[in-house]
Amino acid sequence: MFSVKQESKTQYTFLSIFSGAGGLDVGFEKAGFMHTESSDILPYAVNTMRKNRPAWRVLNCDVREYSPKMRGDIDVLLAGFPCQGFSLGGNREEDDERNTLYREAVRIADEVQPRVIVMENLLNLRTMCHPVTRKPFAQQIAYELSEIGYNTRYDFFRVSRYGAPQTRRRFIFVAYKGDTLKHFRFPEPEKETPIRQFLFDLGQGGGVGLPNHDPQWGFDSFVHTENGGAFCKGSMAVPVRLSRTASEGNPVRSFDQPFPAVDTATVWGWACGHVNATRIEKDRMDEAAMFVRNPESTARLWRISADHLRAFTVREYARLQTFPDDWVFYGNNKRELQLQVGNAVPVLFAKKIAEKVRIALEIADGKRPPEPPPLGQLNLFDF
Repeated sequence: MFSVKQESKTQYTFLSIFSGAGGLDVGFEKAGFMHTESSDILPYAVNTMRKNRPAWRVLNCDVREYSPKMRGDIDVLLAGFPCQGFSLGGNREEDDERNTLYREAVRIADEVQPRVIVMENLLNLRTMCHPVTRKPFAQQIAYELSEIGYNTRYDFFRVSRYGAPQTRRRFIFVAYKGDTLKHFRFPEPEKETPIRQFLFDLGQGGGVGLPNHDPQWGFDSFVHTENGGAFCKGSMAVPVRLSRTASEGNPVRSFDQPFPAVDTATVWGWACGHVNATRIEKDRMDEAAMFVRNPESTARLWRISADHLRAFTVREYARLQTFPDDWVFYGNNKRELQLQVGNAVPVLFAKKIAEKVRIALEIADGKRPPEPPPLGQLNLFDF
């Protein structure tokens, strides 16, 4: 069983919007914060939260119609506002209506007056510009937070340096009033986190009975070859990329390195027995061209052959997002489950941010002495 250590409880509270399946929420809970309320527009994500935490108040609503009842007694507001409009996997349209949903976090912060605001999104906020002001969205968000009295620090993080076994990069805002959190420091990067401790056991047949884990060997594919036959004793299953076959990098992954970013589109899986990956010149004019995402591309395509292939289970994706094994995902189909996992903030990364927020609050409240700043650290992103 994979679990996330629970830190000692505090009296510090958090309120969460754009909560999804709860990555940020669980991270702050594990850092000792007390939950007050969460909300999301997706009913299946809300169902996941409610069933995992029956005592939590979780609302299914459009954030544009949401107004928390609590006033002045919230320590932290969490807002992982939608990233699809900023994502390289989408159209990156500056006027995508989802790109302005951060303003709902600003509105709610102005109503609730939390001591701290933690907002999360993609790295592209550094460069993608607001369609009206022409400022990068990161600067625009920091400016709008300053208009309601909050100072903002922001930075980006490769989560494999912060406990999660993937190279996914996330952008974090931490905002606070006056100098109440002048001692706040973002977590320092650590060594890269390899996937071995998160995935190896499941690939070799472990995890029997875990929720969201029903591994079925056999992968129906137009591009990869499953040779069949009996499983060879001692043959080790290895993780492989089964989609985006023109992607750079060998699709057979090492257990001793982090994964590429887990998203909602790329299909990953396992290969076992006589595994071989080669790149071929694809005839994009033949009858199979319909299965090539970009028929005009000249990129050589990866092809995997193995005795046995299977796709990752939802639990295996959840392990890469560092959700504990007892966090169960609910949905009407596999797509709804994978969307919840893929769109989440990795729990261990969220916990590291939460721990730093907790330390800063405890320093501000005289519960612990100030920490010396890391050598050479400059607050280049203070607003």
